[in-house]
Formats: sequence, structure tokens, C-alpha cells
Amino acid sequence: MNHDTLYALRTLHARWGRVLGGLLLVVAVLAGMIGVAGVAGPTAVAQAAGTTADGTADTDGTSGSTTSAAQQRHTITLVSATAVVTATSGYHLTATITNTGDGTWAAGSLTLSVNPMYTFVSRTDMQEWAQAENRIPTPSLLGSVDVPAIDPGKSVTMTVDVPADADALKRITNWGPKPLLVDYTPGDGSTADGAQLRTFLTRSSSGLGTATPAMKLTVTMPLTSSHWTTNDEKLNGLVTGDTTVGANSNGGNDVSATSNANGTSSDAVTLEQDHTRFDRMLAQVLTKHSGLETVADPTYLDALATPPRVSAVMQPADFDITTYAARADDQAYAAAGVSTKAWNASAAIAHYRTAVNDPQASTGTIAWQGKAKWTLQALTAARQQGYGTVIATHDFESADASTVHTGTTIVPTEAGDVTVLVEQRELSNLVKGTATSRRATAEASEAGRIARFVAQSAFYQMEQPYNDRNLLVCFDEGETPATVDAFMTAIEQSTWLQLTDLDTLAKATPHASGESAKEETPKEAKLSDSAITDLNNTLTALSDSHGDILRFRDAILDSDANASPRNASQTQPDGGPSQWISTLLAAHNELALHALSTDGGSSEVADASRTVSAGARRLADDLLGGVHLTPSEAVTMVSETASMPVTISNTTAYPVTIRLSSITDSPEIVTSRTTTVTIAPKSESQVTFTLRAATSGSTIAHVTLLDRTDQAFGLSQDTPINCVLKISDKTGFVIIGLAVLLGVLGLWRQFNRKKDPDE
Repeated sequence: MNHDTLYALRTLHARWGRVLGGLLLVVAVLAGMIGVAGVAGPTAVAQAAGTTADGTADTDGTSGSTTSAAQQRHTITLVSATAVVTATSGYHLTATITNTGDGTWAAGSLTLSVNPMYTFVSRTDMQEWAQAENRIPTPSLLGSVDVPAIDPGKSVTMTVDVPADADALKRITNWGPKPLLVDYTPGDGSTADGAQLRTFLTRSSSGLGTATPAMKLTVTMPLTSSHWTTNDEKLNGLVTGDTTVGANSNGGNDVSATSNANGTSSDAVTLEQDHTRFDRMLAQVLTKHSGLETVADPTYLDALATPPRVSAVMQPADFDITTYAARADDQAYAAAGVSTKAWNASAAIAHYRTAVNDPQASTGTIAWQGKAKWTLQALTAARQQGYGTVIATHDFESADASTVHTGTTIVPTEAGDVTVLVEQRELSNLVKGTATSRRATAEASEAGRIARFVAQSAFYQMEQPYNDRNLLVCFDEGETPATVDAFMTAIEQSTWLQLTDLDTLAKATPHASGESAKEETPKEAKLSDSAITDLNNTLTALSDSHGDILRFRDAILDSDANASPRNASQTQPDGGPSQWISTLLAAHNELALHALSTDGGSSEVADASRTVSAGARRLADDLLGGVHLTPSEAVTMVSETASMPVTISNTTAYPVTIRLSSITDSPEIVTSRTTTVTIAPKSESQVTFTLRAATSGSTIAHVTLLDRTDQAFGLSQDTPINCVLKISDKTGFVIIGLAVLLGVLGLWRQFNRKKDPDE
């Protein structure tokens, strides 16, 4: 029987199924009208179009009626179900029933029924079944179990076990997905408290002899972390010179994502303590499922005590290339301390070699998608930095694709061709925990999503059974080992699927290439407003902290510094102050690189002060704060001149040369304005400002640290000044002399003036 004949039979079967469902509905309505008593079968009443599987009204405007508030919540939740039914497996389903009503539900039953002869004819057909929007009958009883009474707000978990020789299972003569109805009915027969859930039973070709060529499937998972934090002890040691910086464990690669032109890796970024060891359960899952491909952040591998074996590495720190291309501002990233050398393919390999402690190790490099779309500009940027293959995890293929196709597209760019591996949207969303629709209520649980994944993949294979296709499915980063294990187990049991690797997918005949592929490439990055705001804020903050370190190098660090960072008895690090500053810049840039990752690097870090962005700011503050004023006491003047001592401390590794400025609030009490001082490393220096007073009084002297360009830095210091002038002062003698002279002159005038005749 050829494919066209089979399709015609499926269509005819589907149409008769819908007709039969309609007739059953009419019979049920008539029976209700004439008052016929009795218990309806599991498919006697089909759900109205526009309602969800548990009777919830469709809020999208397609509903023909409304339901009670109790029915608007998930009454039945799938806990587990046989993913792939074989000739010997039987069928086993566990579900939790929750009383969402106000009164106790009487003891009732949970019934499973299936249509063993039905074949879905389209993706729409399947979706409508999942959303309770069509009337496919399920006349064959699989099994049932008695359900005890349920009090309000309480739940019970029930299991239905169907043996392999059950009549309903034996009646399935062709493999593929079948409509399965889960029906709960309380013992009092109340339809208001009952509920139904629509899911799928998928039969494999085992024992049926109707197998077709398997469809290829490539499943991959990113290995990254959102638990990056700062190594405060390391950062503080770099500032003070107490931490030495050695060569990388790989023998000192020239390319490092944490170094600039002269720097070396600083280990400024680390994982939170609970995440420095690779998840033991996930390691077991990866070992168990060798067909699961992993693409790892090489800096994550480098930070792990024992890194796992991976299929390829992505850009270091999961740097967001798509957002970088959308911003289209190389200078902004350079000002923040992140150059393309930090995240290119060479840097990825260098980190990988460090992680595996093998200077000759090699693996594939694949760029992973960030928040924005893979536009032509983003693909060009990736290709320019050595990434010939990228993975598109969202928004690459059009939403109206008529059939599924191989997830390989070759897009020409100015820098060369880029192979885009495009995930299959529906299957990938299911493994990422997203239902195909809000109204597909069975998919609210993982068991329901697995059932839909298996059914959907089977339908895709049956849709074009003899076309060679290879679909890509991507897990989310941070997926739980239990979820990965459950989906991979179901995939491996699916005889219509053949697992392949990323290299096979990349070399497959592309779905599109050349100009047609370029035309299908997204034209706009489509970054959200919040993502743009976060990016701008991050770049501004990193630019400020990076600029402060450069300012320390150019205008605070002594230009002739040759002193040891500690004391004369200790060896000076190779490179002296130049190497020291380069290491500080490398540490900052390492923090900045992680801060510009897809999720900011520290989204799972609870303490905001411990994020990588905060660490970059703290490093710059600690460096500038290493040169600071030592608190001084108030100054009391008893003459018109006095001295005000100021002590400056330098806790950094090398000498600094700065200027100090002093100014008072009073024009009668003033200080000398500026002075220049050089402070040795890890020591203090004292300078003296001259005070002059014209009268008694009090004021405040504001002492400020200035770099050599007269820009203030660090914390200023306010010193109170009290002036009490004594009589012994020269000014006092002058005043007394004038007073005596005026007194004598007054007496002389009094005795020698001519009296008026009238006196």
C-alpha cells in the first residue's frame, strides 16, 4: 500500500470518527432530555469545543460556554505514564486527583479509554485533541481503578495498570499515537465534580511488522552556570601584592579569555561553593545516555574540580554574541574591558585545554544563541571570531512551516558560510517544560509533556516516513538530571527515532542554503526594552570600573616605580608594576566577560554584592581605595601660623605619586593649597600643610586626594581647625601700642585745647 493510499484511508477514518463522535453526542443529549438513567461510558459525552481537557472554559474567545471555578483548575495531573507501548510493556498510568470544590467528593473511579484504530491525520488534529477541541471517540476501555472519597483541598494519587494482553492494546494494529482519555467520575455521578484529561498513547512498531525508516534526531544540552561569583580573597591579594600569579595549568597559552595583551589568567571568577563539583546525578545521566550531545562553556569546565566529557564548547562564559551584534558598538564593549579576543574560538579552545590539562587537546566550537535573534550581523560576527557553526534555540525558522525538516541551514556572510543548527520548536519547547498550548492541560506536568513529545515525534515520522530528516532538540541550561533522564529514556525507546550527533547534523543536506537561506535569516534582533536597558546599565558600570583601573595606571601609579611589591627580602614578580596592572585588568575583564553573558553570569547568586558585576566595581574601588587618608585629629591654632599634618596610606603593591589638596571654609583661616607626595608600597607618608589665620575663629579644612591630572579620587577628609590668638602675638602688640598711643593723644588734647569763652 503506497503512501497516498494510506493517507486517504487515514483521512476517511478520521472523518468517520468525527461523524461517530457527533452521533454519540446527539444520543447522549437525547438520553438526558428523556430522563434515561444509567452510567455513561467513558466516551458517551465528548467535551465541547473551546474547553480544555478538564472542562475549563477557553479564555481566548473560542469557548461556547463557561464552567465553574472548581473546574477551572487542574483536577487531574499526570504523574507518570508509559511513554512507548510495545507488545510486552502493557500500559501504566499514575495520576493525582485534587478536590478543587467546596464539598467532599464521594468515592468514584478513574477510567482510561483509547481509540485503538484512530490515526491522526494532521498536526492540527493532534493539537485539537490535546486542547479538547474535537470529538474523537475513545470506545475501548483500557482499565480503571476505584478512587476513594476526597475531602476539599485534598488529593489522592491513583495508578491504573493495564496488562500487555489487554483487549484494547491488542486491537492496536498500526503503530503511532492514539487518543487517550483519562476520566474521573465521583461515585455520586456529579458531572460538575468530574474531570477529563486528554493525552496520548503511542504504540511502537514492536510486534506489528509495520516499521518505516527511523527519523534522525539530535539532542543537545548546554552546560553552563548562573552561579558565578567573585573570588574576593584572590582579588584582594592582587591589589595588595599578596597573591602571586602563575602560569596557566595548560602551560601558558597565548590566548586567554581573562587576559589582555600582557596579562595572564587571574582566577577572579569562581563558582559558588556548592557548584564547584559537577552534579553527580547529571554525570550519571550523561554516562547513561551516550547519545545526548553536550555543548559546554569552557570557563565552566575550567572552574569544575573534575570536568565532564563534552561534545563541543561554546563561546567562553556563554558571552551573548547576538546581543553584541545588536548593540553594534565595539567601543562600548572595549571600554568595558571585553574585546573579541576574550570570546573568540581560539579563546574557547585555550580554556578547554586548561580545563582538561592538555595543551594539545582539541574539540569543536559552536556558538550558542543569546537573548537576541541570529541576524545576518550576528552570524557574521560569530564567523569573524572563528565560529563556523551556531545553534539557534529560538526565533530562527518561520512559525508557518508546513512540515518539519532537517534543522540545518547554511547562511552565507561576508566572513564566510555559517552552518546554523535550528532546533525543532515544538519538541524543544516540550523538553524545556513548555506545553504546546495553555489549553493542553495534560502537558502541565512532565509526564504529560513526555507523552506529547513521543506522540508528536511519531507523527512527524509518519508524516513523511521515507524522507531523510534530522531534527534538533535542545534542552535548557540547568535542566534537572531527572528530567533529562526521563526524556532521553523515552527517546531511546522510540523505535522510529535514531539518535545522531552534532557533527552528523551539521553535515546533513541543509534545508536551505545560499541566498534563500540568507532571505530566511531574521532581519531584526528583537531585543526587549528591558534587555536593552540592562545591557546599557551593565556596559556603563563596567566601563566606569575599567576606566578607574586605567586611571590608576596612568595618573596614580608612580611612573618610575621599581620597588618591590612587598619588601626587600622578597622577590619582585616578573614584569614589575606593568605586569601587576595587566593582571588587575585581566581580573576585571574576566568579571566583565561573565557579566555580559546571556543571563548576566550571576542570576542564581542570592547575594547581589557577590555578583560578577558587583565584583568588577569592587575591584576598582579596592584599587583606588588602597591609597587613602589616615584620620587625623582637630588642629588648634594659638598664633597666626601653624602646621596641619596629613598622613596618606598606600596598601597597594607598588609606589604611587599623587597630589593633595586642602581648602577651608573661611577666608580668615586658610591653608596652603596643594602638595605632591610619593608613597611607597604598603607604607605611609606624611605631608604638612601651613595654616594662616587673620583672626580667632574656627573652620573646616577639606583634604582631598588628587591624581596627577588633578582629578579627585577616594574619600576626602575633613579636619576641624580652632584658632585662639594670644596677646603675645605680634599683632597683639601692635594693637596694644595703638591703644596706648590713642590714649596719650586723647589726654594731651584734653589738657592743651583752648577753652571757649562761654565755658
